[in-house]
Amino acid sequence: MTWIGSESYWLTRFAFQKAVGLVFLIAFLNALNQFKPLLGERGLLPVPLFVKEFPFRAAPSLFVFSPHDTTFTVAAWTGVLLSCLAVTGVADYYSTWFSMLVWGLMWALYLSFVNVGQTFYAFGWESILLETGFYAIFLGSRNASAPTIVIWLLRWLLFRVMFGAGLIKMRGDPCWRDLTCLNYYYETQPMPNPLSWYFHWGPAWTHQAGVLVNHVAELAIPFCYFMPQPVSAFAGVLTILFQGMIFASGNLSWLNFLTMVLAISTLDDRALSILLPIHAPETHPPALLHRIAAVGLAIVVAILSVYPVRNMFSRRQVMNTIYNRLHLVGTYGAFGAITRPRYELVVEGTDEAVVTPSTKWREYEFKGKPGDRGRMPPQVAPYHLRLDWLMWFAAMSSYERHPWFLHFLAKLLEGDRATLGLLRTNPFPNAPPRYVRALLYEYHFTSPQERAKTGQWWKRDRTGVYFPPVSLRSVEFRELLELQGWMEREHSR
Repeated sequence: MTWIGSESYWLTRFAFQKAVGLVFLIAFLNALNQFKPLLGERGLLPVPLFVKEFPFRAAPSLFVFSPHDTTFTVAAWTGVLLSCLAVTGVADYYSTWFSMLVWGLMWALYLSFVNVGQTFYAFGWESILLETGFYAIFLGSRNASAPTIVIWLLRWLLFRVMFGAGLIKMRGDPCWRDLTCLNYYYETQPMPNPLSWYFHWGPAWTHQAGVLVNHVAELAIPFCYFMPQPVSAFAGVLTILFQGMIFASGNLSWLNFLTMVLAISTLDDRALSILLPIHAPETHPPALLHRIAAVGLAIVVAILSVYPVRNMFSRRQVMNTIYNRLHLVGTYGAFGAITRPRYELVVEGTDEAVVTPSTKWREYEFKGKPGDRGRMPPQVAPYHLRLDWLMWFAAMSSYERHPWFLHFLAKLLEGDRATLGLLRTNPFPNAPPRYVRALLYEYHFTSPQERAKTGQWWKRDRTGVYFPPVSLRSVEFRELLELQGWMEREHSR
């Protein structure tokens, strides 16, 4: 085996770079559409306030030096352009150094978004994408053979994603051990999709079998990534099929798609040539500096792997942990605990001057999360609706733990167009509501009989008031906002 360069991975690199470029394109489009209303100068958690408290060394980001909406927009569009260069193959068509420049800029730009993104970017797949993108810098251009050592680093990342997820499940919720987790998962996952209802009402044996398949896919198959071909390729194909099933059953942003992309690293050119009838051109060995950089990268990753390995094999394993602000060599995992009942926040407003028991409330509808009981759950992944995801987390605790939620209500009372653009419907198109409130409901999928009778996908029961009716004139509400510096910030604009 040649650890520095091998022609047997030309197609592997070709497919991998295009696929990772596509994930970056989705991520930058996501930033283009959502970053400013969530984190811009007038966002729910403004970056200008964040960078005042956290210097560059604490949160490496280009936005520390220019935390302005114009900078966010330019950075997002630049990321979109660079991603298109990667997807179309322009990035790797010329020299290795041009390829490294394109991938390095992509990584640095997205790191800038993540490190100031606060809770709206605190998802494991952000770090996975950054670590993946960093390794992609060292894969080189199409004219040079792909460094095998970098391919193996990608497999090591894939191993940590899969094996870490398997370990956290076995150490976490007992339903993973008694094979009952899928009795709840399809209904209570963050954002169901059109097929989730069908998965939920599948035969009971499919739920138990699904948990067993999960354990095999996450705890046994990952060790085969490092075996000789064709065992490695076979393990990679099984991983792609497994992740494809998860993708089909729900909306987990680009987590499943990115994991499938990482699994490409287990396939060599002989395996990929079956699917990609592309003739690899003649290549030359990587340049000396490129080889030195690839070996240096492997040494750094080996050193940084000490903490993730200790974490994975610890009885107190922590899910989705990064050990440096560059998001390199982290510990990953998902769904160590499965929620049983599904709670949803329903945000309502009214234009009546006085709130009474007979007040008529109108409901705001979100783009992805459940709300309207008759609406089929949409297919969103691999796109990421960040506000909808945070609403799922907020419903499981109190608003005190989610300061952005009060800012969100204030924006609705102001009729802020950027915030309303994150929603599916605005029930107050002519003027903002005078009052808003948030109710807590318990949601369940309708049974096949109920759906056949009513045509509805969900049924719900009100369980309480999450946040009482407030207006911008409400003294208590203004005091809560002042505690978070909201009123002072708004008056300074």
